[in-house]
Amino acid sequence: MRTVLDDGLIYEILSVVEEIPEGHVATYGQIARLIGRERNARLVGKVLSNASWYGKYPCHRVVNHAGRLVPGWREQAGLLEGEGVSLKDSNHVDLKRYQWNCE
Repeated sequence: MRTVLDDGLIYEILSVVEEIPEGHVATYGQIARLIGRERNARLVGKVLSNASWYGKYPCHRVVNHAGRLVPGWREQAGLLEGEGVSLKDSNHVDLKRYQWNCE
């Protein structure tokens, strides 16, 4: 069964992203669980890749399940570091230290 992507679902995802505190990160899967769609982490990623169409959201605070930054988005590391999130290496956030504890 295919998921229908409508504005209500998009804003539901973006409202969770908006709640991620400065200096913390969340994973795509974590956001999917918070909106009751635990198997839709990729859907979250798709929505975030087009989030600028809907306004300004702190999408730089979202990483994959291993803490990896978005490939090809060079500014993400700088935005996170500007909020006090240091990287383990050039492509990964330490989730044990910086993951948003919201669940």
